[in-house]
Amino acid sequence: MAPRLCFFFFPLFISSFTPVQAQTMASALASQYGLATSTAFPFPTSTLSSNDAASHVVSQWSLGGGRIQEGANDIAFVQDPFPNSVPIGSSGGTPGNGNSSVLEITYPKGSFSHDTGGAQWYNLWNTSDGSSFNSMLLSYELAFDSSFEWVKGGKLPGLRGGLEGTGCSGGNSTPNGKECFSSRLMWRKDAEGEVYAYIPSPNDLCKDKDVICNSDFGISLQRGVFGFISGQWLRVTMLVRMNDPPNIANGEIQVYYNDRIAVSKQGLQIRSVDTLHVNGLFFSTFFGGSDKSWATPDTTHTYYRNIALWGSSAPSNLTGDPVRSAASLTSSIPTATLILFCLSITLLF
Repeated sequence: MAPRLCFFFFPLFISSFTPVQAQTMASALASQYGLATSTAFPFPTSTLSSNDAASHVVSQWSLGGGRIQEGANDIAFVQDPFPNSVPIGSSGGTPGNGNSSVLEITYPKGSFSHDTGGAQWYNLWNTSDGSSFNSMLLSYELAFDSSFEWVKGGKLPGLRGGLEGTGCSGGNSTPNGKECFSSRLMWRKDAEGEVYAYIPSPNDLCKDKDVICNSDFGISLQRGVFGFISGQWLRVTMLVRMNDPPNIANGEIQVYYNDRIAVSKQGLQIRSVDTLHVNGLFFSTFFGGSDKSWATPDTTHTYYRNIALWGSSAPSNLTGDPVRSAASLTSSIPTATLILFCLSITLLF
């Protein structure tokens, strides 16, 4: 029998955004999306212990409420622990952070939530003309100690909306898209990365294969599509574009890891009212999880440098489906069917 020649055809999936390059710097991505307003977080030129470090962050980083919410004693500005490191595979950058120090966050041995280790605060970034941000890009570089133990997971900084510093984090906070939202990064067991978001979940979002929902906690988006590495600098960039109008699920969250696209989730309802906007950096990092099974076995650290934001008043311009709530689904059931159902229940009892 003559040999057969087989051809295999693989479909090519093209996303709705046009990639800047296979690798992209945050500034180029910001330009692509028309995010013309930008700001960078000032770092001190010398090292600072926890008290002075906290004073610097409060006075220079425009914190909501003018305070560090958790972990003021667990922050410091230190010399770069990896001065010769640049993010692997990144399209640019040089070792070091200029003449500046880097931000160190300490997680004490046995800590497992933001009230026992790590740190949390909320930056409120205000525009000069009084407008609101409906799209925002966050970029920063981070490093984990070389001996970092991942345990079951922990939180990393991201973006947040809502003027109050509470809600949309910490569990037992079901987001309705009215008061707040948050979109943070998270490391999981074996260093798996994901987006961890407190956003509404209409339109069967939780049935998507790349979504993991928990009714009392946040929503995991595309867990494991990238992985963190200890002992060197990494660059992460997060883009959030608010859905518009609020009853259309056309919001979007993207993450670039070392300048390569890692997460791209569209069709999201991030807000349910047009008064909710993106307000700034949500610096939130700790092991956990809310019990000791998440605790770090040893005192360990993460480090941060080159933190910057870009923003625009323009929301997402993607197409999206109308938001379908439980109430709207119930209202679509014919009245006669509901009457028969009620009669059936009555007969049973």
